[in-house]
Amino acid sequence: MKAMLRFAACIAAFLAVSVAAFAQASPPDYEEWGRVVLRAEEAIDNNRASEAAMDELRNQLEGWRSLFIDEKSKRRVSVATVEAQLDSLGPVPETGEPEDVATERDLLDKQLAFARAPARRAELAEAQATELVRAIDTLMRDRQALLLIEPGPVPINPAIWAEAWRDVERSLLHVALEFSTGWVHEKNSDDFGKYLPVILFYLGIGLILIARGGRWVRMGLQRLLENREEVSAARWVMLFILSFGQVVLPMLGVLALTRSVYATDLAGLRGDIILSNLPLLTFQILVARWLGERIFSRFEEPLLLVKLTPAEKVQGRHAASALGVSIAANTLFSELARYDNWQPEAQAVVFFTITLFAAVCMAALSQLISKHGHKMTVPEENQRTATGMVVVFLARFMLATAIVSVVVGAFGLTRAGAFLAFATTKTVLLVGFLLVLQRLVQKIFAALEGRNDDEASLPAVLTGVFMIVLSLPVLALFWGARVADLHELWGRLAAGLSVGGMTLSPRTIILFFLVYSVGHMLTRLSQSMLRDNILPKTKLDPGGQNAIVVGAGYVGIFLAALIALNVAGIDLSNVALFAGALSVGIGFGLQTIVSNFVSGIILLIERPISEGDWIEVGGEMGYVRDISVRATRIETFDRTDVVVPNSDFISGTVTNYTRGNTVGRIVVPVGVAYGTDTRRVEAILREIAEAHPMVLANPAPGIVFQGFGADSLDFEIRAILRDVNWSLSVRSEINHEIARRFVEENIEIPFAQRDIWLRNPEALRGEPPLKEPPVEMVQAQPAQSPLEPDLQDMPGEGDGDGDGR
Repeated sequence: MKAMLRFAACIAAFLAVSVAAFAQASPPDYEEWGRVVLRAEEAIDNNRASEAAMDELRNQLEGWRSLFIDEKSKRRVSVATVEAQLDSLGPVPETGEPEDVATERDLLDKQLAFARAPARRAELAEAQATELVRAIDTLMRDRQALLLIEPGPVPINPAIWAEAWRDVERSLLHVALEFSTGWVHEKNSDDFGKYLPVILFYLGIGLILIARGGRWVRMGLQRLLENREEVSAARWVMLFILSFGQVVLPMLGVLALTRSVYATDLAGLRGDIILSNLPLLTFQILVARWLGERIFSRFEEPLLLVKLTPAEKVQGRHAASALGVSIAANTLFSELARYDNWQPEAQAVVFFTITLFAAVCMAALSQLISKHGHKMTVPEENQRTATGMVVVFLARFMLATAIVSVVVGAFGLTRAGAFLAFATTKTVLLVGFLLVLQRLVQKIFAALEGRNDDEASLPAVLTGVFMIVLSLPVLALFWGARVADLHELWGRLAAGLSVGGMTLSPRTIILFFLVYSVGHMLTRLSQSMLRDNILPKTKLDPGGQNAIVVGAGYVGIFLAALIALNVAGIDLSNVALFAGALSVGIGFGLQTIVSNFVSGIILLIERPISEGDWIEVGGEMGYVRDISVRATRIETFDRTDVVVPNSDFISGTVTNYTRGNTVGRIVVPVGVAYGTDTRRVEAILREIAEAHPMVLANPAPGIVFQGFGADSLDFEIRAILRDVNWSLSVRSEINHEIARRFVEENIEIPFAQRDIWLRNPEALRGEPPLKEPPVEMVQAQPAQSPLEPDLQDMPGEGDGDGDGR
């Protein structure tokens, strides 16, 4: 029996798989697709279908397009299989090929044509569906634009105010009538008393949270900030998270209040519209108020450090809350106007009034933001920073938008004015929300890094850029984009951009960077293990260890890039020719950089220098601190960094004082007066050199009687030091010892003596200069005979002092 059941189960599983495979392999119904195309083209040409009908038609086209894309992808496998078989046969030879190979090639060609036909048909149908979807999107955008610029009643005309008020009053009376009718019905029912405790419970909780929730959070924040001159980054993050209670607690109160009203069953159709939108309306108000509290903080530790006075911050908080109220009012009255089908006059007056209120709030807020932007200056230059310029531009944009929206709405374009005002309002709130989140991210990274300063680290800045990119679709929705438009745009991006036969899509790029990042981290981890754990246990010198670590880094990064390209599916064979030509151009244009790169590789392999060596190259002397691919950094003895291109080490002469070991020689010149016993001087200098601890005994220091100078007998101490890096200190200590011993031995160190002749000594004593006796002028007489040739002045002998004058 059990065997029969197992057999039946296997048969059922086989049939299920077969049916699924058959369903998957079944092609789309192109006849049905043709009927959908005709219906869509008729709807687009007539342009009479409602927005809901157009959305439904677009969704159908989207479904068909997805079906065609799946069909094309499914057929691509079979096409690739046949193409691989044809490639294995190679190209057709010019001299012909065997009959069996030719037969096989013809058969494969037919199979390839048969496999490509469904894929080509699905591709054509996909293109047709894409064009129809784009036509519907264009049609809907044109409708939206025409609706905005369609003129309506002038809201500032007092003649229509009474009729507008009648529509508003009728809607409000209907809401009150629904509640009163429900009350009359419910108070006489048996269920009312049964649900009364639940109603009172939710009602009490809701009223308490709405009335006291925000106050409790503010009191908690104020108590945590008392008597604290500086707030750490971690505490700042905790306070920020706690501030969300200003939104969460009142929202919970509104939800409880809504639940209590629903429990009474008093709400009618219009009341249900208000109650269903009440959480959204409350959220809009609370978020705007919360943003005002964060940006225009009332505490001494403001979250965004807005440079305003306390009174101006109060105005900012009120303006932000009022913007939230205006958005909520626009949402509520839009729902009521749609349900009760208000007359155009009522819609014009009501929505112009709300637009005017929002514009006044934006104008007030723009003045405060402009003051803050003007105060964001560079202290040294007294000029506004780039951020300050952006803030001032935003303030001016808000003010201009507020004015234009009121003017446009006042002259009958009420929808355009309301759209402009509330799109700008939502944009301002979104920008404020991004600023608050950026400050939060900045503080989170500061807390993780153990810092308390306000400097934004690179990860925090990159995270902020990522948040801005994510907010772009929301911003597009604020300014009239439809969800379908964003979906279509994302579909195009997901399909990728074809460049030289290579398709780049967001998925491909993200996958490439993800795999490369993992490979890069593994490379750095491997380098760290080599540097700290493996290589120190070998007998390699530090230079060799550094070369292995750097080489491993290059190889790891290269492999990470190759693996990332392979995993992402990026085929570079199509751009190989272009890359080869580009590399030749780069080789000619950047030959100096390429030369330095190759020289860096040679330095790492041959290792004529290593980090820590004392070298001299190109007139620069110092210690090697870093050998990179392009250049080598040398730290001179005055603690300045000199960056030397690597090609200078290969093509020039390099003196390495500490290559292999730190043993080196110093030469100390010494002069003594004539008449001194030279053998005695030699013995004293030898004793001084041999007594120094840094001088090696083998080879022994040498004393050289260098010769007879103009003023002294010249000697030199030539000694080998254990560590040549101490040469200056050793030379100084030997000179000190020489001076001490020469004094003890009465050996004179000669020095040059000079006679100074003063041309005007009376000037040093402050006396007036001596007057020269007058020279009697004698009239010159002509020579009786010319001078002899050997008595004539020669060039440069005019006045006998050799200056040629």
